[in-house]
Amino acid sequence: MKINTDGVLLAALAGVEHKTEMLDIGTGTGVIALMLAQRNEGAFIDALEIDAEAAKTAALNFANSVFNNRLKAHQQSFQDYFKNEPRKHYDLIVSNPPFFINALKSNQEKKNLARHTSEIFFEDLISLSAVHLTANGLLEIIIPTEIEKLVLAIACKNQLFLQQKISISSFDNTKAIRCILSFGKNDVPYREIFFTIYAQQGVHSAAYKNALKDFFTIF
Repeated sequence: MKINTDGVLLAALAGVEHKTEMLDIGTGTGVIALMLAQRNEGAFIDALEIDAEAAKTAALNFANSVFNNRLKAHQQSFQDYFKNEPRKHYDLIVSNPPFFINALKSNQEKKNLARHTSEIFFEDLISLSAVHLTANGLLEIIIPTEIEKLVLAIACKNQLFLQQKISISSFDNTKAIRCILSFGKNDVPYREIFFTIYAQQGVHSAAYKNALKDFFTIF
């Protein structure tokens, strides 16, 4: 579970402008946090990862990067982290969370940890993030469209407003399979953006290449 399309799109499309304190929940090996640091040279980023092996790899990746003085890996759950850091507030909280709810699980434990969750997870993620956002802070998460209504209902309950949605589809003529939802404490005009990954089978779209050209050498 090192690098996936969901993670890199979240990192490439998240609103990093004028954000100095950031939190990456479920950083894995640190790719999202590294990309955020590259996009905003003034940002300081805490990265949380519950899996010990992945957190160790993230810490090593951070130490070996040119952004090492602005990145810090924490091997713990976000629930424990917020409990231990009650005064911490962030301008941007991002998460590429586990997303299969009550689905048939893999026989590989690490894949289950990374991909499967429950409604309680999203209740905790959104409610705790709401408490730890700055006044103009954003919570941005990428999820399958199938659980969008659930996430929106939880956000509403926690007095977070949907400010932006990026609907992501594989091709122009196919329905969205993922969405990046941006929540904040302020009720500002909502906007929706449509993003397509492929121009045709096996060929990435211009939008995808442009979003990731600073990170992937193939572009």
